[in-house]
Amino acid sequence: MGALAHYIEDEGVATAGISLVRNNTERLRPPRFLWVPFELGRPFGAPDEPEFQTKVLRATLALLERQDGPPILDDFPDEAPGSAEVDMTGWTCPIPLPPPETSDIPALLASILAEISSLAPWQKLAAETRGRTAVGAARMDIEASARFLHVLLIDNGAADSPSTELSLGQAFRGASEDMKSFYMEAATAQPGRASSHALADWFWGGTAAGRLLLALHPVCLDATDAGVKRVALGQLVPRQQMHRLE
Repeated sequence: MGALAHYIEDEGVATAGISLVRNNTERLRPPRFLWVPFELGRPFGAPDEPEFQTKVLRATLALLERQDGPPILDDFPDEAPGSAEVDMTGWTCPIPLPPPETSDIPALLASILAEISSLAPWQKLAAETRGRTAVGAARMDIEASARFLHVLLIDNGAADSPSTELSLGQAFRGASEDMKSFYMEAATAQPGRASSHALADWFWGGTAAGRLLLALHPVCLDATDAGVKRVALGQLVPRQQMHRLE
């Protein structure tokens, strides 16, 4: 969006946007952007918080009234509602994720496939209840996404794209986003309420899928494919979970 803003401004239309990855925005130098300290995928901070979301929107639109710049990169000062630790009593992982039975499949992939099998009924319930799902960006089923990501890991980021419509980088991004969406939709289908941070800690710290994506980060940073490297650099692991790579 930062790059697109330059083209729109060249046509005489003023723009303002929201940044979730500050270093990307600094590099692109769009005309007017507001950096927000929120999770990736939540540019307005938190769901079901209309007053806070309005505050973020007003701060973004206020950039259009500034006389300095462009470029302008301002910082939103507040954390999103629910960022603090909350009482997790009453919330548990939707289904226990036991280790898989012994098989000829590599252990990490076998664990992920077992998790997917256990979580599938909950993810289906979530999709039916909400009337939508975010899973599908990779244009393949979730097990195929898991297998593709595992191949990408063992081939050091040099696998072929599984899609004739998507580049390798696009397939990588879609598959990794589908994995995260599938697990989060399943997790939130169970009764009980958990903070987004608690759900993220569960995924990144307690699932085999999270371990796979973390393992892909350093591998794909060194990939020869520019699209794969770009996804690993700024879209694969949220900054709140980067400490798990240390």
